[in-house]
Amino acid sequence: MLLKSINPHDQSVVGTLNVSSAKDIEHAVTQAQKAYPVWKDTPIKERVKHIATYKQLIHKHQQEIAELVTKEMGKPLKQSLDDIVFEMEFIDYYIENGPKFLANEQVLKNKKGTFKVTYEPFGVCACVAPWNFPLSMMNTGVLPALIAGNTVVFKPSEHCSLSQKLFADLINQTGIPNGVMNCIIGDGKVGAQLIDSDVNLVWFTGSTQVGKEIYRKCGEKFIKCLVEMGGSSPGIIFADANIDQAVDSLYWARFLNCGQVCTSIKRLFVQEQVFEQVIKKFVDKLKTVKVGDPLNNSDLGPLVSKSQLQKLKDQVKDALEKGAKVEIGAKEISDSELVKGNYYLPTILTHVNFEMRVMKEEVFGPVWPIMSFKTETQVIGFANHTDYGLSAEVYSSDLAKAERGAKQIQAGTVAINTDDFFFPQCPFGGYKSSGMGREYGKIGMHEFCQVKLIAVAK
Repeated sequence: MLLKSINPHDQSVVGTLNVSSAKDIEHAVTQAQKAYPVWKDTPIKERVKHIATYKQLIHKHQQEIAELVTKEMGKPLKQSLDDIVFEMEFIDYYIENGPKFLANEQVLKNKKGTFKVTYEPFGVCACVAPWNFPLSMMNTGVLPALIAGNTVVFKPSEHCSLSQKLFADLINQTGIPNGVMNCIIGDGKVGAQLIDSDVNLVWFTGSTQVGKEIYRKCGEKFIKCLVEMGGSSPGIIFADANIDQAVDSLYWARFLNCGQVCTSIKRLFVQEQVFEQVIKKFVDKLKTVKVGDPLNNSDLGPLVSKSQLQKLKDQVKDALEKGAKVEIGAKEISDSELVKGNYYLPTILTHVNFEMRVMKEEVFGPVWPIMSFKTETQVIGFANHTDYGLSAEVYSSDLAKAERGAKQIQAGTVAINTDDFFFPQCPFGGYKSSGMGREYGKIGMHEFCQVKLIAVAK
């Protein structure tokens, strides 16, 4: 059976790959198991050399990679190139700090003896990645797992399998031992078979529904599971905020990657004194946005799939039927050259309420419900009125108030007067139904390790 990679711009076939069979999955896991003792005993300085070579290969092929990513999932080419440059900082961080983070730590020395903590790998790690940031999302699970001494069986998203398989192939071109890095191809059924196989650790990024099912399966098998799932992140603009700065920052926080970002500000709350002013500024901004072919200098490309587009349309329809007002957008693009693509115009909805799907569900696309609020207490309640808890952003010139709000918002990351919070040093993960575990930083590296105490008597 073939898996077709479909270009969301015009529905052309970018390429095909063979879907992995049950025997293929079993073989990949077996290869990873056989390679594990060798890789575990490979000095960490040697492990990171392979990652350094991998970085060089990405740099060498960055234009080719960016164009393939754009063709597969619709990200504007400039954003695809920016993603690669941005990801280099994360790879450098893993290379430079992995050996430090995994070094033995003496935690106590007294008259009875010496006590040290060591970090050991789990074994075979199943990594299942999403499509919205193909390079970053693969690296986030695979690289810390490899550096920690685990072997990996990786399943790319079915929406960007060509590009993510390319990254896996590049790792295998570094001279890494056979069986350390394995790649299988397919949709969710293949991913489920991988999770059901004899693996020792699971890393997953994707929807909350799938993440919870994976977490349940791992619980039954009693193996560790790291899951970064959906989000419906709130943004808050207080009346005393720098409005122009907030609008500029929040534009990217909602519409980057056509709104297909787990941490996108998917619900915006604006204090009533500046509500109309903020709406006008956003509408004016969206009127200048160029929607179109992501290979041709557009600001906003297509959604990744027809099913994603249909879900977005259904969510908007539900909002309109329940009284939402369209400030701009709320329709597919009419340009005849783009009619085949999964395009949807950037949209702002007001007069929204918590009975609407756009306020209850994750909205993975360029649609933005915006609601007014009166008081600080009220808006914190609004922000927490969700099953999700991935991130949030607060805009105010009163830092004491903003930090007070940050402490009360139920989210793994809260940014104040900025949308720029993804750095390799900063742990990332969710509260509530947005995830379990943390990525990045020392904490994220240790998530892929067993922690052992060794006590030596005097």
